[in-house]
Amino acid sequence: MIILNDIDQFKAIYCDARKWRRCLEAIEKIDNIQNNVYHSIGDSLTYYVTEGLTEGNQYFTGNRRYLDVHYYLEGQEFIEVACKTTLSTITPYCDMSDRETLQGNGELNSVGNGQFVIFDNSQAYRFSGNERVRKVVLKVTIEDGYFLNK
Repeated sequence: MIILNDIDQFKAIYCDARKWRRCLEAIEKIDNIQNNVYHSIGDSLTYYVTEGLTEGNQYFTGNRRYLDVHYYLEGQEFIEVACKTTLSTITPYCDMSDRETLQGNGELNSVGNGQFVIFDNSQAYRFSGNERVRKVVLKVTIEDGYFLNK
């Protein structure tokens, strides 16, 4: 998991690739979208804004085809992260949902206002606590801007 302190740090590190520029484009549009309504930019990015109480998860979630990127607008939440190889599989990976469910223990991190979190696909994550947050959730393809299987 990569934690960046603010949007300027995100721009400085990730501005070169098209998929990361699309993340910034999506964030610029959030004032004009409703919460929990999915949007997309091209074939490499979907995003939505979510607001409310963070519900703790019993299990970890892992992805393979998309990176999850969370940009925190308000509030703070706790995320536990672990390397997938140290966890046990509960639900095997499903290509349709790009998810697998795992169990075990990891490292707890606190993130909040203005920060970016990028979840590496070699890791799984789960949220803990019961905090109120507002954030943009972006699903970014691991490919270079397009799907290789099309």
